[in-house]
Amino acid sequence: MDERAKDDRAERLKAALRDNLKRRKAQARGRAGAEAPRPAEADPPDRPER
Repeated sequence: MDERAKDDRAERLKAALRDNLKRRKAQARGRAGAEAPRPAEADPPDRPER
């Protein structure tokens, strides 16, 4: 493998890792938002029957 091929491969790997990190961060933000619903969206507590 010549030097240019190694540089090209390294650049592709760097770009792929950067994209993967962005995707993982976006997924983490999505999961964090889905786990804790805002109080307005939460179901009201059940009232006991009398």
